[in-house]
Amino acid sequence: MTQAEIKLCSLLLQEHFGEIVEKIGVHLIRTGSQPLRVIAHDTRTPLDQVKKALCVLIQHNLVIYQVHKRGMVEYEAQCSRVLRMLRYPRYIYTAKTLYSDTGELIVEELLLNGKMTMSALVKKVADRLTETMEDGKTMDYGEVSSTFVRLADTHFVQRCPLVPATENSDPGPPPPAPTLVISEKDMYLVPKLNLIGKGKRRRSSEDDAIGEPKAKRLKHTTDNKEPIPDDGIYWQANLDRFHQHFRDQAIVSAVANRMDQTSSEIMRTMLRMSEVTTPSGAPFTQPLSSNEIFRSLPVGYNISKQVLDQYLTLLADDPLEFVAKSGDSGGGMYVINLHKVLGSLATATLESVVQERFGSRCARIFRLVLQKKHLEQKQVEDFAMIPAKEAKDMLYKMLSENFILLQVTNGIVIISQQSWTRERNS
Repeated sequence: MTQAEIKLCSLLLQEHFGEIVEKIGVHLIRTGSQPLRVIAHDTRTPLDQVKKALCVLIQHNLVIYQVHKRGMVEYEAQCSRVLRMLRYPRYIYTAKTLYSDTGELIVEELLLNGKMTMSALVKKVADRLTETMEDGKTMDYGEVSSTFVRLADTHFVQRCPLVPATENSDPGPPPPAPTLVISEKDMYLVPKLNLIGKGKRRRSSEDDAIGEPKAKRLKHTTDNKEPIPDDGIYWQANLDRFHQHFRDQAIVSAVANRMDQTSSEIMRTMLRMSEVTTPSGAPFTQPLSSNEIFRSLPVGYNISKQVLDQYLTLLADDPLEFVAKSGDSGGGMYVINLHKVLGSLATATLESVVQERFGSRCARIFRLVLQKKHLEQKQVEDFAMIPAKEAKDMLYKMLSENFILLQVTNGIVIISQQSWTRERNS
């Protein structure tokens, strides 16, 4: 991890959680996995403060722990997860766009608190929405619950792993740290809760002064506290699902720019149909039939089945190979080649960076190197149709900034783009 990334992680942790959590988090980022007492010794922080800081970091999925064979527990920071905090506003805005203000507040509360039960989350969001409404209006728990169910059905929120239930007959000592597990079928299973009620507004200071003493009120509410219906079932935001949504939006925009709006709407429909059934890292979507795609098109989008088949054939025959035909049943089976799409988007981004920095002629040379993989200098001059002196100057500019690489094979100087790709991926 670079020093700039470590500094950024430090600023993010300090802004969100304070100095003590920032000190512990940055120490783990710099040193890797360490046990509790070593962390306390190296950071010169009291043991109880280290425990509290680690609890906060684990609550927000910024630190994981692992039990070794000798019974020692080590803690390790998740640097990439810390950096994702920069995207919290985008996650929240996406939830607002898809699921209105209720979805926005649900995701915001999950990101702020790390993990929450559904019942506590519904009540908190209902109270916040009631605060923004006119006097006399309140938000019903049922409306918030239905939005939460929709978020779970589309995998934007997911259950947290639990401690597996163990039989009482186990005579062995308890493990030094629990092992949390959850099956894939239960990850998005919403518990059946009968949440009846409406959001409440906060009492003003005048109302508090008129009412009974604070200590008496606290004791009264504690005595009448009802059991939590979903105690132990915690939920968290599924950030990978948000990234999958961002990827799908980029794919739809690329198809719209290359073809037309109808093609992009067909692509959007195919991505929406496979968004839950296809893992985020899969190279292809699940096969979709032409008949299924036609039935899933947005209501009011008036295109015939024949026109849809023509568009699907056009997408499948496109040189970029965004869509591939995988069978003939159901009017034709089609899949989206996600790796090919992302590769094309990355290539277009690289070319635009080179053109922005060095000009259109350098972009032409860089595009040639990307296509041919390896070229001699004479071949670059001939294929790009650029004079030798200018081509040499442009190649030197890109070489000096590690956009291209020189290789010597059998005494011949060969130009390739591998150095740039490797450096950017690292």
